[in-house]
Amino acid sequence: MIRISIDAMGGDHAPREVVHGAVLAALEYKLAILLVGPEDVLRAELNRPVIKQLLGGKDPEAHNISIVHASEVVQMGEKPGWSVVKKKDSSIVVATKLVREGKADGIVSAGSTGAAAVAAQICLGKLEHIERCAIACTMPTIHPRPCFLIDAGASVAWDAPQMVQLGLMGTILAKGLYSIESPRVGILNIGTEETKGTDVVKQAYELFKENGKMNFIGFVEGRDYPLGKVDVVVTDGFTGNVSLKTAEGIARMMNFMLREELMGSLKGRVAGVIGKSALKNLKARVDQNEFGGALLVGIKGVCVIAHGGSKHTAVKNAIRVAKDMVGAGVVDKIESVLKTTNGHSN
Repeated sequence: MIRISIDAMGGDHAPREVVHGAVLAALEYKLAILLVGPEDVLRAELNRPVIKQLLGGKDPEAHNISIVHASEVVQMGEKPGWSVVKKKDSSIVVATKLVREGKADGIVSAGSTGAAAVAAQICLGKLEHIERCAIACTMPTIHPRPCFLIDAGASVAWDAPQMVQLGLMGTILAKGLYSIESPRVGILNIGTEETKGTDVVKQAYELFKENGKMNFIGFVEGRDYPLGKVDVVVTDGFTGNVSLKTAEGIARMMNFMLREELMGSLKGRVAGVIGKSALKNLKARVDQNEFGGALLVGIKGVCVIAHGGSKHTAVKNAIRVAKDMVGAGVVDKIESVLKTTNGHSN
């Protein structure tokens, strides 16, 4: 049985929504869940009527849900490096150590992205042949399956050989999590012509062409991945994070404008009632809560970082992603590919 440790105190709505989502995941995905945080606080959450009803009146242990005590909490505003080093009994550190000790197969946190990344690198370490860790995010497209955007904010700048490593890791994620036989990999740029872009992306273009372990399709623009023209989008963390936050803002804007139009007139309200099912499906396709969370790749373990504002549905889906990563053996495959290629052409 796959075991996932949960930073139950991480996130804007912790521990209530995190515990709720973890319980849903344990029941739906048949996982062993290790809730990490102050035992008395977590025990009180598990004793809430809504949770007891979900558990059918049984003890959490009967559904493979257990508590691992951690006395400290890393707050969202704290400096990641300092907080992880100083608060050694924090929920994020203890949850990560469970993976290192072999007591859990992966970790999920909705807390500070920086703290989760620092804890993972300190407690688990980077894979042998990786130069930097990266954040991979799933982005909605016009197709049923999303694409991966990597790096989405772990490092501001990457050099050309390091970008090749991003492409290799993204390829393995797309194959393992979405069963894409030959994922299309593109480098995000201001145009598709080979002559455009910075020196780094032009150098990366040449290295990608030489590498035989990716289905490289060339440069892609920001409008290409929402249209489903690529499965893995490689970029530096600065550009990737801006792209991610812009997409989130546009999705919220469209949701607001659609609601405004539907509620602004009688015809709009009638149309909303008639198209309720279609609108619900549309929302699900662009809702980040449905995608689970960002994946921290390049470390010796599975780490999924959910959005800080995650509620129980998003937490449940983040745990699903962690389960799928463990089941697909993503970490071992990344290590194997980087060992044989060392991030360069073969």
